[in-house]
Amino acid sequence: MAKKAAPKQEEPIEKQLWKAADKLRKNIDAAEYKHIVLGLIFLKYISDAFDELHEKLKKDKNTGADPEDKDEYKAENVFFVPEQARWGYLLTKAKQPDIGKTVDAAMDAIERENPSLRDVLPKVFARGNLDPTSLGGLMDLVGNIALGDAKARSADVLGHVFEYFLGEFALAEGKKGGQFYTPRSVVELLVEMLEPYKGRVLDPCCGSGGMFVQSEKFVTGHQGKVNDISIFGQESNQTTWRLAKMNLAIRHIDSSQVKWNNEGSFLNDAHKDQKVDYVIANPPFNDSDWSGELLRSDGRWQYGAPPAGNANYAWIQHFLFHLSPNGQAGFVLAKGALTSKASGEGDIRKALVEARLVDCIVNLPAKLFLNTQIPACLWFLSRNKSNGKFRDRKDEILFIDARNLGHLINRRTKEFSVEDIAKITGTYHAWRNVDGKYDDVPGFCASANLTRVRELDCVLTPGRYVGLPDEEDDFDFKERFAQLKAEFEVQLKDEAKLNAVIAENLAKVKADG
Repeated sequence: MAKKAAPKQEEPIEKQLWKAADKLRKNIDAAEYKHIVLGLIFLKYISDAFDELHEKLKKDKNTGADPEDKDEYKAENVFFVPEQARWGYLLTKAKQPDIGKTVDAAMDAIERENPSLRDVLPKVFARGNLDPTSLGGLMDLVGNIALGDAKARSADVLGHVFEYFLGEFALAEGKKGGQFYTPRSVVELLVEMLEPYKGRVLDPCCGSGGMFVQSEKFVTGHQGKVNDISIFGQESNQTTWRLAKMNLAIRHIDSSQVKWNNEGSFLNDAHKDQKVDYVIANPPFNDSDWSGELLRSDGRWQYGAPPAGNANYAWIQHFLFHLSPNGQAGFVLAKGALTSKASGEGDIRKALVEARLVDCIVNLPAKLFLNTQIPACLWFLSRNKSNGKFRDRKDEILFIDARNLGHLINRRTKEFSVEDIAKITGTYHAWRNVDGKYDDVPGFCASANLTRVRELDCVLTPGRYVGLPDEEDDFDFKERFAQLKAEFEVQLKDEAKLNAVIAENLAKVKADG
């Protein structure tokens, strides 16, 4: 009897949508196309939210509600969408040859009515390389997102699709994509390690806002209130800043303190006087173009002036400058910062260690990041390692070597699984928490006291501290040595035979000559 074929598992809606949207891309590169697709998803989101409240206000007309009063929407934290920008109206024009101009005009109209969106929305729909038929097809596709879902869930679905598409576009763009997007599993790991339940969160190189989105997810996932955290961000690339503003708006996260200026956080700190509870960031690795020569005597360099040719230790001290007395920071950095002694970096690192600021270092596997093959690590700093919230660990540093974790999602890119993230965060929390049950695991984690760190000249590479993993109990050294010796002898015999054959053939050649 023939076996029945297993039922084919249907792909998640976001993957189906991505494949369909990618087919409509044609001759537009991913860097440009992302603004078209994400702009439409955002337009659909704000239109859905507006329509829902509009219907409610129409029903409440008898009690004085006015569905066309902008203040009614402002009071409910909903964007006001003028008639010519509403999704239903745009769909009636979707098959017309000038649909691109119509959508651009809609974006303009929304920005005029909502000051917080000024200069944020993309106006790229009338460009010649996007044909009207493809745009109409995209609008149909986006219009089907969350179809069949309750209206209350629609925003969640749209937010999830927006986030998924950001990641897929980053993969499609490769190196350039990594400039606006930190891989989701790395962001999750940073946030789960720090546990930002409430307080102020800063990312001074915020890209498309992934750190903030994940912090909000963490709070809601632990039954907290989103309003218990407030976010502060800065981004020097205006195009990326626009993505961040849309990404946050689609999740009802207040982005009024997410600022753009093209000078960047070092030259023009948008939150100069702000002290925060958490810094979560992924700054550019080994940045040589950070205007270091102009900032030699800056007040932020409390632990030593960073070299003009590398911003790694400038970022570290910028983060520390913004931390409140009990603040914590978690960030990505090039692995070279753990060992470098060039241009005074080793002295700055020693000063950070002696100031009891370094809490934990995590060595990361290769291929996690889209924009670089440079080995990376995570740093966790704490302004007060004996603050009572956790156990007193001021004379200790935890080292975790996670290079063997993660799995490939394609030939060039790895990500952490949920289990990987749980293993790393569980280790850190067991070590840090008052009631934690922590033990060193050879080859994976070790808690080192400052005496040991000083012995190693304040080099912070986890591999120096965690050692090698325990070998299997049944490993027999004598047996393995005998096996290797036997293999070597076989190779020698084969080599002798080969040499004999070569000599014989040479003799024949000479005889024939």
